[in-house]
Amino acid sequence: MLDTKIPEFTLPTTGGQNFSLTAKAGKIAVVYFYPKDSTPGCTTEAQQFRDLYDRFVAVDAEILGISRDSVKSHENFKSKQALPFELGSDADETVCNLFSVMKMKNMYGKQVRGIERSTFVIDRNGILRREWRGVKVPGHAQEVLDFVSAL
Repeated sequence: MLDTKIPEFTLPTTGGQNFSLTAKAGKIAVVYFYPKDSTPGCTTEAQQFRDLYDRFVAVDAEILGISRDSVKSHENFKSKQALPFELGSDADETVCNLFSVMKMKNMYGKQVRGIERSTFVIDRNGILRREWRGVKVPGHAQEVLDFVSAL
């Protein structure tokens, strides 16, 4: 997938918006997938992107968090964590499947299908420049910022 053009996708997001990849042409898109709103790892990850948000904006990067949660759930999570970026709802897993982030995972000894925490950097021309899969949260947002700053 690296160095390939990402197909157009549109998702409903917080703030009554839609995220469209082509509408973001000319900006760097940081698209991160996370399992569930308001869970410990996902909250920490969102807070780290939030805390570095101004530095992402300074290098002309747009952040979008995506999970299968509803827009209403996202609105609550965004408000509670004071997130300055939008969260996209992919309830039907269309975009999750586009990026191949749906995986079988172990949860309390049971196999469940869910989102593998992953981040993708798409350049100003819609080309995938970097991907992180199976992300460990500590320091991840900074690593993404370092990469984006070098583009």
